[in-house]
Amino acid sequence: MAFKKIEISELSFNPFDKIGKQWMLLTGGNKESFNTMTASWGQIGVLWNKNVLTCYIRPTRYTFGFVEENECYTASFLGEEFRNALSFCGSHSGRDCDKAKEAGLTPAEIDGCMTFEEAELVLVCRKLYSYDLQESGFITDDGIPEKFFNGDAYHRAYISEIVGVYVKE
Repeated sequence: MAFKKIEISELSFNPFDKIGKQWMLLTGGNKESFNTMTASWGQIGVLWNKNVLTCYIRPTRYTFGFVEENECYTASFLGEEFRNALSFCGSHSGRDCDKAKEAGLTPAEIDGCMTFEEAELVLVCRKLYSYDLQESGFITDDGIPEKFFNGDAYHRAYISEIVGVYVKE
């Protein structure tokens, strides 16, 4: 499957649906060694006069090391027909299996970063800034730490410039 590079201004979607309901695959590494994970938390917008994606990865996730060690990663969006693949990639560790193979996904390289041929939209992201979420940062008492962390590691946030936008040809 071939991808076509487009201008970010050509995108038209609801980010709440795209990220929160359709989900995305965050993939770090290169063709020799990479891993992917499903994510449904993130933001797309403008910061520091750059088009950015912010994503969140727990340091306990296998994908964390691949994103941490590389300058770029991808956020890939697949159609609803790949819901089972997205579910698989979100519930299994790449430490224990070949996620792409078991999920039926075909690895592909774009701009030196890994994605999947089945993607409808790929955002190539270059990391600009990262920070760790902390319980002390919550300023409301909405029960978020108990509901979403409950003893689990807090996420690292990556604010990344979207340096390439690709769609399926």
